[in-house]
Amino acid sequence: MVIVLMFISLLIFILADLAVRELSRRFRENKARQERVSALAESLKLDFTREAATLKRAEVKDPVARILCVDDEEVILDSFRKILVLDGYCVDTVQTGQEALGLIQTHHYDFVFTDLKMPSMDGLDVVKSVKHMRPDIDVAVITGYATVETAVECMKFGAMDYIQKPFTEDELLAFVKKALIKRQDRIKKQLKPQVHISHLPEGQRVRTGEFSIPGGVLISMGHCWATLAQDGSVKIGIDDFAKKLIGPIDGISLPNVGMTVKAGQPLFSIRQKNRRIQFHAPLSGRLTKLNQDLAEDCETLDMTPYGKNWVCVIEGDNLDVEVPALKIGKSAVALFQEDVDRFREMMRGMLKTGADGSSDESVYAGELQRLDDAQWEVIAKEFFRR
Repeated sequence: MVIVLMFISLLIFILADLAVRELSRRFRENKARQERVSALAESLKLDFTREAATLKRAEVKDPVARILCVDDEEVILDSFRKILVLDGYCVDTVQTGQEALGLIQTHHYDFVFTDLKMPSMDGLDVVKSVKHMRPDIDVAVITGYATVETAVECMKFGAMDYIQKPFTEDELLAFVKKALIKRQDRIKKQLKPQVHISHLPEGQRVRTGEFSIPGGVLISMGHCWATLAQDGSVKIGIDDFAKKLIGPIDGISLPNVGMTVKAGQPLFSIRQKNRRIQFHAPLSGRLTKLNQDLAEDCETLDMTPYGKNWVCVIEGDNLDVEVPALKIGKSAVALFQEDVDRFREMMRGMLKTGADGSSDESVYAGELQRLDDAQWEVIAKEFFRR
C-alpha cells in the first residue's frame, strides 16, 4: 500500500512538473509574440529614409535570422514583415534592387529575398550583384508562375532556391525554415581559414566555423596538444586542426600504461572506418594514465578535442629541452595558419580544383573523407607524423 501511494505521489509530481513546464513555455512564447507584435507596429512609425528611401525595418530580440526583402509591390513586402517578424526574424524591406545592394554593403543579412520582375533592376541582376559583393549571403528568388524558368536560371548564378507567389503564411514559413536549415548545415561544414585563441570553459563547444586553440595549450608540429601540471605530468590529445580535418572518429588505439616513449615516436592512433592516422609523442616520458572514457565514446571529440578529452598522460623526463620546441599563443596560431594554407594547396592538387577558379578558399570539416587511401596517407604523413 505504501509503495502504491509513493508511486501515485511520484506520478502526480511528474505530471505537475510537466504542466508547469508547459505553462511556462506557453507564457514565454506568448510574451515573445507580444514583443514581436509591438516591434512590428513600432517599425511602421520609424523613419529609415536616411539609409534607403523605401526602407522599412522590424527588429526583434534574439532573431532567428536577418532577412532583406526587395520587391516593388508593397503588399508583398507587408506580407513578409508580418509573417516573418512574428516568427522571430528581423526583416528589412525595400522596393528597388539598388537600395538592396546599398544595404548589404553596410549591414549583415543571412538572406536576401528578391522579386524577379522589377523596374530599373530585375531580380537576376540583384542575384548576380549580391553573390558578387557578399557571397556569404544566401539569396532566394520570389517569382510568379510565368517566371519560374527565369528563377531556375537564377540558381545558376548563386540563388539557393525560389518561392512562388502568391504564397500562404505556412508556405513562406516552411520555405524560410528549410532555407535556414540548409544555411546552418553549410556553415557548420565550412571552416573559414581563421585561427583564434579561445578562453572557453572546459567542455564548452569550440566554434564550428573556424579553428580554435585554448589559451595556454601547447601545440606540437604533428598537431597534438599538451598541457603541463605542476608535478611535471602532461595531458596529451589531438588538436582542433586534426579533429576538424579528419571529421568523425570511430576509435582510438591507446598505448600501454607504464611504457616509455621518446618525443617523435608513435604514441596513439585514431581510426576512421578502415583508415588510421598515427600521432607522435610531443614530449618524452613514461605513460601514467589513459583516458578510457574517451576511447569508449569518441563522439565527445565532436564537442571539443581539448580539456577533458585528452588521450593520455605522460610523466615528462626532458621537459626543459623539449617544451620550448612546442608552439603556444601566437606561434601556435601561426602554425595552424601555415598548415591551413598548405593543406588547401595540397587539396587543390589532389582534387584538381581551384586552378580555374572553380573552388573557393574554404576548408571543410571532415575534408579528408573526400580522399582516396593513397591521398589520405600523403596528408597524414605531411601533417600528423612529424
